[in-house]
Amino acid sequence: MTIIDLLERNSSMFGSETALIEVNPEQKAAPLKTWHEYDLVQATSKSYYRREISWSVFNEKANRFANALMSRGIGKGNKVAILLMNCLEWLPIYFGILKTGAIAVPLNFRYSAEEIKYTFNLSESDILVFGPDFIGRVEEIAGDIGEDHALMYVGDGCPSFAESYNEFTADASSINPNVWLSEEDYAAIYFSSGTTGFPKAILHRHRSLLHAAQVEQKHHNQQRDDIFLCIPPLYHTGAKMHWFGSLMSGSKAVLLKGTKPEFILEAASKEKCSIVWLLVPWAQDILNALDSGKLKMEDYDLSRWRLMHIGAQPVPQSLIKHWLDYFPNHQYDTNYGLSESIGPGAVHLGVDNVHKVGAIGIAGYGWENKIVNPDGTEVKQGDVGELILRGAGVMECYYNDPKATAETLKDGWLYTGDMAMQDEDGFIWLVDRKKDVVISGGENLYPVEIENFIMTNNKVSDVAVIGLPDERLGEIAAAIIKIKDGMECTEEEMEEFFKGMPRYKRPRKIIFADVPRNPTGKIEKPKLRKMYGADKLILEQNIS
Repeated sequence: MTIIDLLERNSSMFGSETALIEVNPEQKAAPLKTWHEYDLVQATSKSYYRREISWSVFNEKANRFANALMSRGIGKGNKVAILLMNCLEWLPIYFGILKTGAIAVPLNFRYSAEEIKYTFNLSESDILVFGPDFIGRVEEIAGDIGEDHALMYVGDGCPSFAESYNEFTADASSINPNVWLSEEDYAAIYFSSGTTGFPKAILHRHRSLLHAAQVEQKHHNQQRDDIFLCIPPLYHTGAKMHWFGSLMSGSKAVLLKGTKPEFILEAASKEKCSIVWLLVPWAQDILNALDSGKLKMEDYDLSRWRLMHIGAQPVPQSLIKHWLDYFPNHQYDTNYGLSESIGPGAVHLGVDNVHKVGAIGIAGYGWENKIVNPDGTEVKQGDVGELILRGAGVMECYYNDPKATAETLKDGWLYTGDMAMQDEDGFIWLVDRKKDVVISGGENLYPVEIENFIMTNNKVSDVAVIGLPDERLGEIAAAIIKIKDGMECTEEEMEEFFKGMPRYKRPRKIIFADVPRNPTGKIEKPKLRKMYGADKLILEQNIS
């Protein structure tokens, strides 16, 4: 069985029922007409634009794309890259690629033209499928990747340097091509987020995707009447694998374009969503808007919302405590994973363990984990070491990078690069990235621990802690702090607040500024290090 079989099953059993809804509160232009022949259900108003497709249409569109690709010789061994914003076309295109036996290669929508070319070439892709938002960037590199490879455009007004997806699939059969696939066939290449360097290509088999779907439903108990609000970008495993829970249960999902607090609450209310996955900044923005009175709970019907869960980064205890002030009946879960472990769920808190908020939790369904010393031996309980994982969702390799693969995969274990400790109850607490540890005067400082403390200050909206060069101590901890809108805070006030921490952990430098984050919510620490001069320190350490 593969992930494709789940789509075929849903099409057969629930064909006329809604599978996907696209919501864009800021839609200004006319909607794409890509699938006009299916008379999509559409609703447009001044502030709310939506369209939807059924499971049968979803499957038919995937089959059409698969058959059209196969007519061009695309099949096992080939790769097709996807560069699209979240939209109804995204998932059927992804499944169409899988149905040919080829490998799907989702690309980050923030990539520059050069990064698109780099990842396209690194993955050895044969076709690039892209949308309207990327015309300029793709045109820059069309001469470099379009000569021997196809550029396929999804949308109206196809540029001259590309082929129209509409025309390409117009006459293709909507019947399942029935390519035989097993769990051991290659399925997808995902790219690392690049928070610690240039992205690596992560190769997964079909068994990884199926395992991710099983993990998600086991953890969050999706049922047929659940409705999942999906906000993060589908190119990332975090969004896709959470949606796989909807695929497993044959339930509806809403693709929301936009992360403003009012967009999230409006979509959850109008679409009767029961499960919402948020990133820390989005959850904090919702709380800020409710605290300030900008948004009011009574304006929304959120009675069906049963689960809020967060992933991609450590979660401050203060945030969830405050969240439960507004949503006391919510179940809550934290999900930990990497693209190398097919996204979320390798470790999870569990909905019954809200008393352990702050921990990333225990081993997820079908996963094993250990915390080890540099030599691979397990640390004592309570000591800090590197978190390693083993399970069916571990990547096959870093594509075309045997050196990096050997450094990360050892005896079947995935070395995460994350430093963690296990408490007396067996719950794992993330301490920091291995490369982010600040060594100040011989003491190891873990930025996540300091960040969590600073986030308890009710004036702080976001924070990042990095190491900066210091002649005497080698490094000092610097806190980049974003203050909530409408509030003021001085360095002296923050230094007084820091006295709640042991002296050696207190940041020696305070910078009031925005905290850059990537689309999956992770702090872009390399960017901060470059901005504030820490990259020089990293270079000196590498040389020595």
